[in-house]
Amino acid sequence: MSRHQSILWLVAAFVLAYLLPLGTHGLWIPDETRYAQISQEMLHSGNWVAPHFMGLRYFEKPAAGYWLIAVGQAIFGENLFGVRIASALASGLTVLLVYLIAQKLWSDPRKSFTSALLFMSYMLIAGQAGYANLDPQFMFWVTLSLVAFWYATHSVGRPRLLSWALLGLACGMGFMTKGFLAWALPVIVALPHMVWQRRLRELLTFGPLAILVAAIVCLPWVLAVHAREPDYWRFFFWHEHIRRFAGDDAQHSRPWWFYLPLLFASSAPWAVLLPGTLKQAWQERRMPQTGFLLLWLALPLAFLSMSRGKLPTYIMPCMIPLALMMGHVLVERLRQARSGTLRTNGVLNAVVGVVALVALLVVQHRQDLYDQQPLHLTLAVLILVGWILANALQGLKPLRFWALPAAGAWLGIVLIPIALPDSVVFNKTPDQFVVRHIDELTSANQLLSNDLGAAAALSWRLKRKDVVLYDTQGELKYGLNYPQASTRAVDWNQVQAWMTQARREGSVAVLMRGDEADNAHEFSLLPADGKRYEEGNLTLLIFDRTPS
Repeated sequence: MSRHQSILWLVAAFVLAYLLPLGTHGLWIPDETRYAQISQEMLHSGNWVAPHFMGLRYFEKPAAGYWLIAVGQAIFGENLFGVRIASALASGLTVLLVYLIAQKLWSDPRKSFTSALLFMSYMLIAGQAGYANLDPQFMFWVTLSLVAFWYATHSVGRPRLLSWALLGLACGMGFMTKGFLAWALPVIVALPHMVWQRRLRELLTFGPLAILVAAIVCLPWVLAVHAREPDYWRFFFWHEHIRRFAGDDAQHSRPWWFYLPLLFASSAPWAVLLPGTLKQAWQERRMPQTGFLLLWLALPLAFLSMSRGKLPTYIMPCMIPLALMMGHVLVERLRQARSGTLRTNGVLNAVVGVVALVALLVVQHRQDLYDQQPLHLTLAVLILVGWILANALQGLKPLRFWALPAAGAWLGIVLIPIALPDSVVFNKTPDQFVVRHIDELTSANQLLSNDLGAAAALSWRLKRKDVVLYDTQGELKYGLNYPQASTRAVDWNQVQAWMTQARREGSVAVLMRGDEADNAHEFSLLPADGKRYEEGNLTLLIFDRTPS
């Protein structure tokens, strides 16, 4: 293919696999409903400085990530597409950066296309591209910072200055998206690289320009949030960084080796290529390009592994150098007609698909997983058959059909959310349940919910931030500690009195999440005369107004 044809293929894949599915399924809890509501609240309140979640202070992240999600809703509407477009665009721009830096590294259009294709077909990357959270944005800013660094160290004159300034811009925006990690990751890669290349003087000469630009980008918001919320930086620094990194009670605590097997799984459907890629990269480690990519992969991975709190999406910035090294190795093997690893990759993926298909059919036969859902079951089978065929063709003719696993991965990304059984969808996407009862909920004077994800879905769909929390606090514990938030939560001892008073003022809608048997006490404290709707583990109770 020519360069223009390869770019058109990548753009077509972006549109079909990243953009088209954005509005086809409900918001997943807890992340998507939270980010949708916080950014919507920015739009409605005009407070773009200090994030609030359902009207309560929420200082776990800076503001810039919410800004982009809010802009998406402002342009495309307060709908599923508008909420997710920021993640899709950030992922697409990261693919572009992979393409550009591959061209800068090797001056080989085929390696540029292959690296970009591999990266955008990694299941972790493609899956997060359609998911409303801050990780795709953060990945983009970290990638931009390190791409700008490479350009800066391989340019002269004005382009070099512009690249260092771009590095500072990326670090500043990354900081305002997820915090201090946006500064740490580029530094722990750039500093060893410059020491290794004996160019530390150059780093000390031009690095201050990047620091200055980053400060200019961050400082207005940093000062504004401090002026509006003096406690912001104390909470954000100690709770979101020190405690999460080193605290015994760190959220999402995982063992140090958590990311090692995850790196293998995250590189699917190309996981079989990973050992050979790392082996060849180590053999070529003295080459400046490969050494830089190894530092980019290994040092952030080691740094993140030291943290007690870990989530799979944290390693997304590490997938960029992996795709670049894998693309380099893959093209070299294609040119040498070495097909063994590709053949093994295709066969193994196809076998996994066959096992998954058999398991699905057995479970369906025994447990009726898809109860009266023939369309969803058909789509699930179609996904697995497509995966099997795409990978089987790679296994049969690896040199000709080497890229087909990407098609199998994208087919799954597009259809999996639609093909899930109702038992999963009903429990994990409560905003669709809210939509189906939007008229009664809109007329309710008071809203009550026992689950933050469900409450956020209520708040976003109804464009109301006054949902009262019933026996739950979670990540809103900090915001609920402020005196003015005392009316926003009730416990078991308060709920009956609260319901009595609320019904005197108007109708009340209660959205409960959780099996009634497991939450029997919570349900027993509510009045018995409510109109009841159920879907999965969601229960909606509508209580009419009572006489004063």
